[in-house]
Amino acid sequence: MAFVTESRETILIGITGGIGSGKSTVGRFWSSHYNLPLFDLDDMCRLLLEPGEPGWAALRDLLDGSFFTASGELDRPRLRSAIFLDEALRSRVNELIHPLALQLMQRAVAGLSAPLVLADVPLLYEAGWEDGFQRIVVVFADRKTCCRRIVFRDGVSGEEALRALRSQMSLAEKALRADHVVDNSGCWLRTRLQAVHLAGLYQRFISGSLY
Repeated sequence: MAFVTESRETILIGITGGIGSGKSTVGRFWSSHYNLPLFDLDDMCRLLLEPGEPGWAALRDLLDGSFFTASGELDRPRLRSAIFLDEALRSRVNELIHPLALQLMQRAVAGLSAPLVLADVPLLYEAGWEDGFQRIVVVFADRKTCCRRIVFRDGVSGEEALRALRSQMSLAEKALRADHVVDNSGCWLRTRLQAVHLAGLYQRFISGSLY
């Protein structure tokens, strides 16, 4: 699997991590600070799950009616809770949605000529998409910090937050497989400094003075 752009000089950077690690925050910072295109796979999946869209249709065939509202919309909080509890269901949902999301991402990336393109892909390693990116950045945070962020952001219990974290590949394993790691366990200033430094490395990479 590979993403193709019109420019051979384009470097596609996959940004991944875990729930609550702050990967989207880092991606949005890079995108806004350096004026870089950013594709958010979660946003693409949300589009796929709108009524009548291919992802919605696939899940309509898979799930019973309790996962849908009276108006036919997918009950996303219910599905989210279910897949964290049921590994088989989680795998089946991913098998259906990941190929559709990949198609959307490929269409979005095709034709771009920017020197750097960012893709926020939460389950990059779980989906087996490593070969599609020139560089992969893992945004890391310790489990306690991730758990606290999930509880605050999503209004769930600590137990539910831990269950969500356990449903994904560990951040430690992802960090070992990454080209670069941004540690977002502490304050934003510390994270920002790492992100700026790493952006400088990529700019030097583009100019041919690095790697």
